Amino acid sequence: MGEMDMDFVLKTVKEKDIRFIRLWFTDVLGFLKSFEITPNELEGALTEGMGFDGSSIEGYARIEESDMIAMPDPSTFCYLPFQNDGEPIIARMFCDILEPDGSPYPGDPRWALKQNLKKAKDMGFSYYVGPELEYFYFKNPGGNPLTLDSGGYFDLTPSDVASPLRNDSVIALEKMGIQVEFSHHEVAPSQHEIDLRYMEALTMADAAMTYRLIVKEIALKHGVYATFMPKPLFGENGSGMHTHQSLFKEEENAFFDPKDRYHLSSVAKSFIAGLLTHAREICLVVAQWVNSYKRLVPGYEAPVYVSWARRNRSALVRVPMYKPGKAKATRAEFRCPDPACNPYLAFAAMLAAGLKGIEQNYLLSDPVEEDIFHMSEEERGHRGILSLPGSLGEAIAETENSKLVKEALGDHIFEKFIANKKIEWDNYRVHVSQYEIDRYLPIL
Repeated sequence: MGEMDMDFVLKTVKEKDIRFIRLWFTDVLGFLKSFEITPNELEGALTEGMGFDGSSIEGYARIEESDMIAMPDPSTFCYLPFQNDGEPIIARMFCDILEPDGSPYPGDPRWALKQNLKKAKDMGFSYYVGPELEYFYFKNPGGNPLTLDSGGYFDLTPSDVASPLRNDSVIALEKMGIQVEFSHHEVAPSQHEIDLRYMEALTMADAAMTYRLIVKEIALKHGVYATFMPKPLFGENGSGMHTHQSLFKEEENAFFDPKDRYHLSSVAKSFIAGLLTHAREICLVVAQWVNSYKRLVPGYEAPVYVSWARRNRSALVRVPMYKPGKAKATRAEFRCPDPACNPYLAFAAMLAAGLKGIEQNYLLSDPVEEDIFHMSEEERGHRGILSLPGSLGEAIAETENSKLVKEALGDHIFEKFIANKKIEWDNYRVHVSQYEIDRYLPIL
């Protein structure tokens, strides 16, 4: 940690009369955890970290080895912008989780992403991502979800009654230094999207965690509920987190080649081939809930077929068309992640798949520009187009045997994550739903 960073934080807290500093970190499933300290404890926290009991955090330590240290990252320091006038000013910093001896804790998702970014750096690359996190606003947090509107894609008022909520969220994000490209109403009723300007992956994972909290906090202030649940409404599109990604070598986009017919370099092609080759085994990490697989079905714009294209939105990877003078914008859009994932692990898994493609010099198949949704199963089979897992159970089976994912997440997170997902799948399998009662009780 740079001395200047620490001095800046201490100075700012004093000058701005900040009363509380929240220290943030995430568990293995991607839930934000937080505890508060006062300015009196800040210097000690920045130099030595803050001890806490890790045994209560999902995927962290067992009782007998539960001592953890949360070490604040001063580069993530900023104020929380949703306090009302007259309320004390609160700031936050993300933390790296350490063992008592100061070594990185292998159960920390932020550490897992850092390890994959280090591998990319050793290969000469920086990894940039631009995720599009969709979400829904509902009038109530529980029971039947009641939508605020019946608007559709890019709809404006009066059907898009949530514009003030979105606008307040955008303003709050920008106050925290998170650049927003644009925001709009999405396809489904009461569904929305705020797109963040692409950033280096660790900064973006922190930003994605912040984004989810900000959207929920602003919604609560307006008396409504925001959810990143992948498929909350039957018969409507679910929420995705299409993730645009590229590798840079210093200031140059390593994906761009002006001479290629697709304007893609050999690095880009191998990276995309890596995403496609390992798509089924990383699916559990980027779409990690039982409900995720209610979204990943044909017919609702969600990509379920393992292929790539430039215009075709039924493909799993889309490469947006090159615009002259926009070499830096050359990127691959991976379309199966959803916004309820753990962004640290999701970015780590996608990067690991792409880097494996580069290391092993994977060859990229031809793009599929036809609508795959309308192909017969036989035709897809003939063209070698695989499908993503159709359920959480199938995804677990794929990932459990994946060397790539185990290496990307590290043994600790991999084992805890798989164990948690198996429990979730078992709980879901034994549940008797209202659908089954309505459908089968009268006839069986």
